[in-house]
Amino acid sequence: MIVDGSVLDRIEEIENIFIELKDGCRIAARIWKARDADAKPVPAILEYLPYRKRDFMRSRDEPIHRYFAGHGYAAIRVDIRGTGDSDGILTDEYTPQEQRDALEIIEWIAAQPWCDGGVGMMGISWGGFNALQVAARRPPALKAIITLCSSDDRYADDAHYMGGCLLNENMQWGSMLMLYTALPPDPEIVGERWRDMWRERLMALEPFPARWMAHQIRDEFWRQGSVCEDYQAIEIPVYAIGGWADGYSNAVPRMMEHLSCPKKGLIGPWAHNFPHNGVPGPSIGFLQEAIKWWDHWLKGRETGIMEEPSLRVWMQESVPPQPQYETWPGRWVAEDAWPVASAARLVWALNSGHLCETPEKPVALSFSSPQTTGVRSGEWCGFGADGDMPRDQRSDDGGSLVFDSDPLADRLELLGAPEIELEFASDKAAAFVCARLGDVAPDGSVLRVSYGLLNLTHHEGHDKTTPLQPGEWTRARLKLNDLAHSFPPGHRIRISLSTSYWPIAWPSPEPVTLSIRTGKSRLLLPVRAPRAEDTALAVFDEPAEAPGVTHKKLRALPLQRKVEIDLATNEMVYTLKSDGGEFDGASLAHLGAINLDMGYTILKRYRIIETDPLSAQTEINQRTLLRRENWEIRVTCATRLTATADAFQFSADLEAFEGDTEIAHRQWTLAIPRNGV
Repeated sequence: MIVDGSVLDRIEEIENIFIELKDGCRIAARIWKARDADAKPVPAILEYLPYRKRDFMRSRDEPIHRYFAGHGYAAIRVDIRGTGDSDGILTDEYTPQEQRDALEIIEWIAAQPWCDGGVGMMGISWGGFNALQVAARRPPALKAIITLCSSDDRYADDAHYMGGCLLNENMQWGSMLMLYTALPPDPEIVGERWRDMWRERLMALEPFPARWMAHQIRDEFWRQGSVCEDYQAIEIPVYAIGGWADGYSNAVPRMMEHLSCPKKGLIGPWAHNFPHNGVPGPSIGFLQEAIKWWDHWLKGRETGIMEEPSLRVWMQESVPPQPQYETWPGRWVAEDAWPVASAARLVWALNSGHLCETPEKPVALSFSSPQTTGVRSGEWCGFGADGDMPRDQRSDDGGSLVFDSDPLADRLELLGAPEIELEFASDKAAAFVCARLGDVAPDGSVLRVSYGLLNLTHHEGHDKTTPLQPGEWTRARLKLNDLAHSFPPGHRIRISLSTSYWPIAWPSPEPVTLSIRTGKSRLLLPVRAPRAEDTALAVFDEPAEAPGVTHKKLRALPLQRKVEIDLATNEMVYTLKSDGGEFDGASLAHLGAINLDMGYTILKRYRIIETDPLSAQTEINQRTLLRRENWEIRVTCATRLTATADAFQFSADLEAFEGDTEIAHRQWTLAIPRNGV
């Protein structure tokens, strides 16, 4: 990483400024801007998040926004209403209120004497979502956006559901958002009113996981904020970026296909992080790439960025499966349009244990997976930590129905979304299927290169539940995650089907036996032939950033992941302990820039008995600390999810302390009816 210290001589920083909205709500912002911007106004770049600009995200923000300011911009980092040092209440993700506030904030930015009237919007994850959502509302001053690790479809590709199946990520992410929302503003910023603001937040706090579980089909709740409902509403240029190890890469090809505005797409090998810090590598000079984009669309300079191919992706080579990769070998490939008009489809029938071109006479094959199938899956959304990635799939494949190709005679490269057409029957009214695409090496090890889930009660669409008729043959189409992968000669391609995928997805209410009709079911693979021009692609710059603040570690907390199996009861317990990733392995750290100690730990525990889906249990326990002289805040949040055949059982216990004084103790116990999930 190149750290460009020269930018500090060219910028000035405003630790906090309040933007007062029309309803009187004060929104807290931190600003970095070119030193001469008051005399020579510059374009502005907005990042709009609920993740506490002053403390928890300070070390992430400064290297990025100082870099932008040092290259002739004003960078504005804003706490969303009800978070950090802003007034108000956060009621949910991506609300219309959040979007309306953004319109006022952009209008305020454009009117400042240091801004030339042009604004860009950028963000990763939440900030990538709301950049798209705000772009669809067409504020006049917003000229272009960069959206990273986000989605155009809140139901299909977010942390809540996958193929209509409830993700455990819904519980994890919702629990984390509860804790974030329960933290107070900083007295050094908001003054004596901080305690009243904090109490207001605590009393209004929502149990987010339960709210999202109440919407199990793609209803209006999820359509709000999903820009795929009207792609044409976005008229300004969009640069969409993702990573193959992230949970959100599918949105990039979709937006490249459906957006009609000027657009670019980029997918690297990375997990859920910025490409200049991308893991697995190679990381790239993302901030330089962003400046080229902003210079073109906000300053009218010819940087050449729009003459480059519209979509660039990292074509991954086959590697042995392991829990993490420093670098994933491969090469950059490009497409001028998506989907590719000349793209080929390799179609194989699912025959008895075999993938081949000629369908066999139909045979019914039945399977019922152990509830522990999926423990080798890795995280739904990796952040680059050890253990994020899927491990060797052989043990999970042992509980699955498996179809292998013959050894490949030649190299085979895939780019796009594999699909499976199934003719199936279930012995239960509710069931789901997990399909995994594997790269089988000659030694028998299996690298998972893509996967997909489908709630089979959604086989007629995700907007309704259609109970299955036991024993009745039905057809369904399952789309796996997009991929770019090269299979070497001598390797086999494998499809593995299972009726469970724990702890990624919540199990069906009863053990399920599915039957698949061979010959009538098939696999469709998106083939891309290697091209000589791939080697002529421009190489990205080396990663660079501006200097940032560093934390001093006060207490270490090494990442721990372990799986325990009780051989007497057949219960499997998967436990993860970490610092949450913000403090680089420290459960307690000191931030000297604002004289603040910050602590955070999270424990996740997933339990299930091999034969009993109703034994499934998820627990999330979090603790956080904010401390400086004469001020100490502690918040703990423990959430738990179980289920009966008819309802999800959610409970949460949140305690907030100022010193030794309890400020609030909130408890929730909720039953959420199951609707085919």
